[in-house]
Amino acid sequence: MNRRHFLSALGLGALTAASGASAETITPLNLPDAEWKKRLPPEAYAVLRHEATERQFTSPLLDEHRKGLFACLGCDLPLFNSDAKFDSGTGWPSFFRAIPDHLKTRTDLSLGMVRTEYHCARCGGHHGHLFDDGPKPTGLRYCNNGAALKFIPAKA
Repeated sequence: MNRRHFLSALGLGALTAASGASAETITPLNLPDAEWKKRLPPEAYAVLRHEATERQFTSPLLDEHRKGLFACLGCDLPLFNSDAKFDSGTGWPSFFRAIPDHLKTRTDLSLGMVRTEYHCARCGGHHGHLFDDGPKPTGLRYCNNGAALKFIPAKA
């Protein structure tokens, strides 16, 4: 791990922690693995419960541009507003801002690098990784597995 990666990961973690100070209490949803396997489609189960990664450019949510919310497929907790979605060109749905306190982060040392991964604050489901190469105003890129999300359109 080099100094730049360490400082980047440290800064992203601090920024994420400081970004939300809401009074909302999120009640954890803890289910046995067998129950998750019954409730979730196979690809979503692999991503949310075992930190798999879906193939690039396979999520129908890449082309979702309506107003609404992107929520955790495991527990329905809203994670992102549609106005924070952008086309990162990476092949996964990307967002520059999350709903405060709805995600938890931790350091991921897999693949021989330091990354910040994020999980749903309610069910602990893995969603993706957080990078510091996103657009203004935050400069962040939440790179999310589409298989871990569902879209809830805004009411007209």
